[in-house]
Amino acid sequence: MSENKVEVNRENPSKMAEGIAMQRFGESAKPEGERICYDPYAVHFISPEIIKFGMKHPKEAKEKVEQMEKLFPGLSSSIMARVRYFDDFTKKSIVEGIEQLVVLGAGYDTRAYRIEELKDIKVFEVDHPNTQSFKIQKIGDIFGSRPDHVVYVPVDFEKDTLGQKLFDNGYDPLKKTLFIMEGLIMYIPPKAVAKTLLFIVENSGKGSKVIFDYYPESVVDGTCKLEIGTNIRNHVAEQGEPLQFGIEEEKIQDFLIEFGFSGIQNVTSENYKDMYFRGKNENREVCELLYFAHAVVE
Repeated sequence: MSENKVEVNRENPSKMAEGIAMQRFGESAKPEGERICYDPYAVHFISPEIIKFGMKHPKEAKEKVEQMEKLFPGLSSSIMARVRYFDDFTKKSIVEGIEQLVVLGAGYDTRAYRIEELKDIKVFEVDHPNTQSFKIQKIGDIFGSRPDHVVYVPVDFEKDTLGQKLFDNGYDPLKKTLFIMEGLIMYIPPKAVAKTLLFIVENSGKGSKVIFDYYPESVVDGTCKLEIGTNIRNHVAEQGEPLQFGIEEEKIQDFLIEFGFSGIQNVTSENYKDMYFRGKNENREVCELLYFAHAVVE
């Protein structure tokens, strides 16, 4: 898709990252047999004012959640399914022998701290310096120090060279690596997406993998006929983090093959609805516009 000039606010920690942490916190508070995902650390990345408001005014807080669900029906459930699917994929990849993990656009992702099997694997967390510096402070508050297995790599995807930053911080291009891009590629320009995918193909060991989520191009360019598509596009722009990249409907295979990936799998809302939303959750709506995809480096 074409690259238009967009107004992006990177001066402060990401509001979207905090919003996703709030959703993980809400899901994690549900009973074990009901929640889709679990993140005991998410609460630490939410401003105390929001937590206090929720405790003092539970009715108003509930109404705000219901209002968001009306604007974005099923999106929160899809985002929780994304967390769970990416967790499960990470654990499976560890069993299959990944030697390092790179979390691109890490935001307030907590996998490096809550997935026990990652403690023996070097994790590179890559994100914009303004969001990352806040996260590092919070990680210090939670654990008392930075975990030894996590390397923080400050990168502005629109200005910096990802490869150089990773190499400078000890990334090994010969190792079998998992690259996670959760809630990332829709917020960076097409050129940055292409450079990132090319780097993965050209600088990781055989059998390395990438997993990411994406919106159809129609959501990004404003031609989506669904009201929720327009609402998503408008909302993230208001947050200072506008959508910049989407993939044309049913073109994911062609898109990834061009970069040299194989073993491409596209995961639709129907797929993850069937996987995770059963029993008490069978009536939870999901958003058909949020897809996941993963592929292998040959």
